[in-house]
Amino acid sequence: MATVDLQLRDIHKGFGAFKALDGVSLDIAAGELVCLLGPSGCGKTTLLRCIAGLERQDGGAIRFAGRDVSELPPQARDYGILFQSYALFPNLTVAQNVAYGLAGQGRDAIRARVNEMLELVGLTGSEQKYPAQLSGGQQQRVALARALAPSPSLLLLDEPMSALDARVREHLCGELRALQRQLGITTLMVTHNQDEAMLMADRIAVMNHGRVEQYASPQDIYRAPATPFVAEFVGQGNWLPFERDGEHARVGDLSLRLHSAQRGAGHAERGRLFCRPEAVVINPPVHEDNLFPAQMREITFLGNRCRLSFELDALPGHALLAELAPESMPRLSGAEIWVALPPRSLQVFA
Repeated sequence: MATVDLQLRDIHKGFGAFKALDGVSLDIAAGELVCLLGPSGCGKTTLLRCIAGLERQDGGAIRFAGRDVSELPPQARDYGILFQSYALFPNLTVAQNVAYGLAGQGRDAIRARVNEMLELVGLTGSEQKYPAQLSGGQQQRVALARALAPSPSLLLLDEPMSALDARVREHLCGELRALQRQLGITTLMVTHNQDEAMLMADRIAVMNHGRVEQYASPQDIYRAPATPFVAEFVGQGNWLPFERDGEHARVGDLSLRLHSAQRGAGHAERGRLFCRPEAVVINPPVHEDNLFPAQMREITFLGNRCRLSFELDALPGHALLAELAPESMPRLSGAEIWVALPPRSLQVFA
């Protein structure tokens, strides 16, 4: 079992009548990268600021590396932080920005550490440039070098990629993840971008209305969402209202066989079935369970995949989605198709 490095217990924070954090508890292991994922206003940035000491929580405890830091000022908490805006000093050179947190060390030691950090983030030779002379991605690297220069034990990232275009963002996500693993630094990152969280995190805490709805690996978050909110927020999904019929779920005039793991799920007599679009099988070559006739409505080309909108003949007006590889499209002729909803792909929510 990995050593717990950062421990949050029952964190509460309110702003007037608004409850930003409502009893958040998390354990983050040493060297782990955890993403706080959720929509705007869910409390993720407030939680990060409480950990940093930039906001004071109304209740609960924050422990880091075995010590209670709940009441300590920010400068006593041993972390580096990278803000959404990077917060570089425009009147200081790259080298001066990186050296900002190294005050009190000797001039030679500071110069050596700045050179080491700029080499680490791939900006050797940019020491005398100013932030305005750098691209957004380069500014992000400078801000990261500045956050890491004092050798903090904890790295806090507040939407660090949000100002970058998609191509640069994906590249830097990979670089930042590789660097984090190389340094072995415990990292907490705030994002509303699920692709960033899936790409970078060891575990993801999905937040909603000041609470953590699920805390698990990216694979478990996607494949086995714990709540309807998580299922809807992360990725695409199909929803079908059902009533229990023994080992089957009745959806209108359709009877769908459930997987054994879902047959007793919550003993719900009614609720909703959830299914990921890529789990839907179109025109299967052999007979599949839960196979129904359907009508294609629209095909959207998304580059590496195609998204197909369809309606089951027995459920007109209820649009569903399937995703498949572009090379599978030529075998779809006409609007009439057969659609299979495999039992293993159906999740029951009461």
